[in-house]
Amino acid sequence: MQDYSPYLKFAISLAETAGVIIETGWYGTFQTFEKGSGGDLVTEIDIAAEKAIFDRVRSTYPDHGTYGEESGGGSPLKEGFVWVVDPVDGTTNFSHRFPFVAVSIGLLYNGVPVVGVVYNPILKEIFTAIKGGGTLFQGKQVHVSTIQHLPRSLLATGFAYDRRETNDNNYREFCHMTQVSQGVRRAGSAALDLAGVAVGRFDGYWERGLKPWDIAAGILLVEEAGGKITSYEGGPLVLESGRILASNGLIHDQMIKELKL
Repeated sequence: MQDYSPYLKFAISLAETAGVIIETGWYGTFQTFEKGSGGDLVTEIDIAAEKAIFDRVRSTYPDHGTYGEESGGGSPLKEGFVWVVDPVDGTTNFSHRFPFVAVSIGLLYNGVPVVGVVYNPILKEIFTAIKGGGTLFQGKQVHVSTIQHLPRSLLATGFAYDRRETNDNNYREFCHMTQVSQGVRRAGSAALDLAGVAVGRFDGYWERGLKPWDIAAGILLVEEAGGKITSYEGGPLVLESGRILASNGLIHDQMIKELKL
């Protein structure tokens, strides 16, 4: 098995570099712009953080691909090593100083996540995973929750930026899952939602309208913590599909059933 640990160490340093940029904006001022969809924000901090990350990746690993939110994509995801980055996951939160903000860095090898780092520089929380090596939170091994029944579970979800223009907007699922669980939280960062499943804060998570950079790191966090990642229907997850279902594994089939409504 290939040793991915040097890449994990590098990914952590990248996240910390971006974290300094985020903190500078958090305690200072920054410009905010609106992208194509209404409410889809980007700040100069997002742009600066992604540039800092990819500049270091390209100088250190020039043969690796890059795929980022502010770049609008990048290298083919299934060819060799590709760094998949959301420099500020939760930009709307960031723009309002709501502290659920994260740098999300995932390294894929032939389309499979092998390294994942999610770092909240405001709350100083870091989640890391390496394929075959488990998931760490603040440097300590963690595992998913042991809740076995959906009515006793706490779930997380989110809504895509196109929710105003499409009927496939997750509103119906949100209301239904709120009824059949102990509650559903919507904090505005897919990366941190997946990290929450990995450490047992949440028992399950689902969402639509996502991009690979939202979930590439979080997928590995959940899997290496003993959880399960699939499509809504229970099949293999396709990164580009925009839909993800994550859980502790124990309530997974129950979530699939309820999401079918």
